[in-house]
Amino acid sequence: MRQKELRLALVCYGGVSLAVYMHGITKEVWHLARASRAFHHPQAVALDGVAAAYRDFLKTIERDHGLQIRVLPDILTGASAGGINAVFLAQAIHAGHSLEPLTDLWLANADVSELTDPEAEPMWRYAKLWAQPIAEWFLSRPGNAVSATVSPETRAEVRAKVSKLVRGRWFSPPFSGARFSAMLYEAFMRMAEEGDRIPLLPLGYPIDLAVTVTDFRGHPETLRLNSPPQVEETEHRLPINFRARVGENGCAPLADPLELVLAARATASFPGAFPPLTLAEIDALAEAEQHDWSGRAAFLQRVMPTHVERGTVSEVALIDGAVLVNAPFGAALSALYGRPAQREVDRRFVYLDPRPDGGAAMTGPASRKVGFFGAIFGSLSTIPREQPIRDDLERIEHQSRDAARLKRIVMELQGDIDRAVEKLFGYTFLLGRPNPKRLAGWRAKAQQAAAERAGYAFGSYALVKFDGILEQLARVTLKAAGQPLGDPMPLAHAFRCELEARGLGLLTDAGGGATQGAIAFFRAHDTGFRIRRLQLLARKLARDWQVDPGIAEDALDRARDRIYEILAIYLRADEDVQHVARFRELAGNAVQHPGAVLDFLATQRLLPATDLAAEELLIDALEDMPKELKRRMLLTYLGFPFYDVATLSLSRREGLDEYNPVKIDRISPDDALSIREGGTAATLRGIEFYNFGAFFSRDYRENDYLWGRLHGAERMIDLLASTVTGGVSAEALREGKRAAFLAVLEEEEIVGRCQRGLVEQIRAEVREKLG
Repeated sequence: MRQKELRLALVCYGGVSLAVYMHGITKEVWHLARASRAFHHPQAVALDGVAAAYRDFLKTIERDHGLQIRVLPDILTGASAGGINAVFLAQAIHAGHSLEPLTDLWLANADVSELTDPEAEPMWRYAKLWAQPIAEWFLSRPGNAVSATVSPETRAEVRAKVSKLVRGRWFSPPFSGARFSAMLYEAFMRMAEEGDRIPLLPLGYPIDLAVTVTDFRGHPETLRLNSPPQVEETEHRLPINFRARVGENGCAPLADPLELVLAARATASFPGAFPPLTLAEIDALAEAEQHDWSGRAAFLQRVMPTHVERGTVSEVALIDGAVLVNAPFGAALSALYGRPAQREVDRRFVYLDPRPDGGAAMTGPASRKVGFFGAIFGSLSTIPREQPIRDDLERIEHQSRDAARLKRIVMELQGDIDRAVEKLFGYTFLLGRPNPKRLAGWRAKAQQAAAERAGYAFGSYALVKFDGILEQLARVTLKAAGQPLGDPMPLAHAFRCELEARGLGLLTDAGGGATQGAIAFFRAHDTGFRIRRLQLLARKLARDWQVDPGIAEDALDRARDRIYEILAIYLRADEDVQHVARFRELAGNAVQHPGAVLDFLATQRLLPATDLAAEELLIDALEDMPKELKRRMLLTYLGFPFYDVATLSLSRREGLDEYNPVKIDRISPDDALSIREGGTAATLRGIEFYNFGAFFSRDYRENDYLWGRLHGAERMIDLLASTVTGGVSAEALREGKRAAFLAVLEEEEIVGRCQRGLVEQIRAEVREKLG
């Protein structure tokens, strides 16, 4: 049975009250991940509703196409309203929490009457009596905003709530940031209570969360120029990133709930609607909830190191992340690395865009003259949020082309490299049981042969490898010094100068191979080479050799498990050294004393015993393999220097873990037309009143939430089907969507969250369209 991992990197746009719609979509991503977990581990948990429908579709694919798909939503990024949904989904996936309480938050609390700051509310009916005629004229005059953008049956409700806002506090944000933060905290607590605490990703698997935030006052960043050598500019982008490995600390959450609240509250701090977020607001929440935020200092040092260094943390004011970055593709792309593959990988970037029409209702028809306020508000809000993502998509496409090219190179080299290794050692090396000493000798011989055959190219390879090691050592050191986002280049330069002073000026000798000094340096510090070698083995086990009927799947499974066990030894090297107090002390003065850092890392980070333990595990694994698999493993392991010389200069990456082409998918009302044609305008109500519509009406929120679930369900089935080579049959696709739609509607009917009439109307449409 072929196996494939469908890995989802989710990019959630901002959209003001359309956050409710996006919540419906992310809920379906959560249900699909639950279904995938249950499909591969049937004893883990019972399923019903739409999750069971997704599991049945996975079974259909397995039955009809001999393909088992594992769905892994492992990268989640977002801005503004999309950022909130990304934060909650990441927590649910990582810690096995339930998303159901978040639905209640959106439907019950995402209303102006709940969000309004008590101090901003008018105290009585005739408060600001002089403002009442203005409000009535503004809301009732011909062509007014309510009449133009709000449906007739909801205009009275919207007018009443807008009038209340107009007569409330002026020139201050009407919504309460503290109240919003408290709602977010409550949702996290309830999610934990209702979840099953079984993660939706495999143990040890990394999950990344990144939300964009705008630092209103900014912080200085250094730019390096020719002249002057460096200048300082003010940077307003402030990404908040989280990374964790599933099960690393038992059932611990992705991060402290207060840190997740801070990220969600900050990224959605819509200018003018909410006050900017300050740290005092989160500290007050911690005190009110009696929550011990023990990691506060470490978190602040990680996300805003410049402010911590300058002592300006208390002055930081954070506003909506969509002001500068509404579609954080870059954060998702940066998170791709460090994700080894145990199966064939189908990597997707899936972005949620609730308004693919570009917000026509906000900008107006082209024939209308751009007015004074229209130009200002459009420049400040609308245009930055609607800026096309062409640059991001072109960057992803370029990387995908490079990845595909690298894969072709590796495949084309395989035959020549296998023959070179066999010629180098003869066939007899496959007959005996290798021991650590013999395997080390084979490795050294293969590396020397690769250097000799590379000729002049070996010099450039050694230089690329040397530079990469220095940059990695600099990153490890900066992280230990509490500066994970610092520029590694100055420290890497200091390391290089120190090594040159010690005599490592040349990396290659007259014969074309590495000098003795370079060999010693690579042995002491080059974890990247060791990791790349194991990752190439893992990739071939996961993809290239999986289709060979002569190798049993259980043998491949055992081999994969052992390779990842060995890989973990090297991956832990950089993590373990971070916890050594002496290294943190040295890291603080690394630029002034680079030699002390290099000496410490050479003796503590990658000991000779590490290589010995790793190769003993490899030898045990080889003994357990059938002859053909053992032959391929040894040929690839010993032939890796040939691959590395040919590919490292092209990839310039630390690993070969996920060098797969990336495909891009969109989820929007315009892409899910199986139930109702017309896209956004025909299905969503939150687009009314300048995308704030759902904040003024529970009916609107119920409508958008339900359509979000249905559109998400349709696109989940589409994604699964597109993972199958050649696709699935039209009949299977129709049946899969129909089952998912009806399951969603039945779930909502049972819990009674949405109007019965709305559920019945859409159910009738489903049956009319899909039978």
